[in-house]
Amino acid sequence: MRIIPVGLRALLVELPTPAHVQALAADLDRRRADGELPEVDDVVPGELTLLVDGVADPADLAGRLAAWRPVSVRPPDGPLVEIPVRYDGADLADVARLWQVPEEEVGRIHSTPEYRVAFCGFAPGFGYLTGLPERYHLPRRRVPRTRVPAGSVALAGGYAGIYPRESPGGWQLLGRTDVVLFDPDRDPVALLTPGARVRFRNLDG
Repeated sequence: MRIIPVGLRALLVELPTPAHVQALAADLDRRRADGELPEVDDVVPGELTLLVDGVADPADLAGRLAAWRPVSVRPPDGPLVEIPVRYDGADLADVARLWQVPEEEVGRIHSTPEYRVAFCGFAPGFGYLTGLPERYHLPRRRVPRTRVPAGSVALAGGYAGIYPRESPGGWQLLGRTDVVLFDPDRDPVALLTPGARVRFRNLDG
């Protein structure tokens, strides 16, 4: 673990694995809810980092964090979100070829695991989902697209994700969903938040 001061009231914690990040984030959120860390305003997980913001006494908290040891690197289960998907993505044939399966198997494989939102980024409402078995991990596209439609369900590396709005992107596109991932007029505004569990429901069978 490496702890780096950020400005006057924040700490950036570097951790060895995404699972350690999720475990520490869950532990800090629990302590905040229990009133043990009233001096912390926000906890923002990344892939291998955790930003602890709004810290009244960064030096004191850094000392406590340095002594932190996870009881378990598995964070507690968050809420379950179901995402219905039509598996007709532009890269479906390429994904089937890389996985060495028929195209109709791609949706079944992708929708079988339960995923977890490890962290959010790239665009408001975009969650990086872990849970796909390693043998199905895929590289990003060699040439990114200039336009990926909102609701596109995609894979890159060890992550699954859903584009919350139209944007450029280099992930492999499997299908699409009509679920609204980010709505400023909704509470909460983001459907997928760190720790949430996600199941994809295959609308094609």
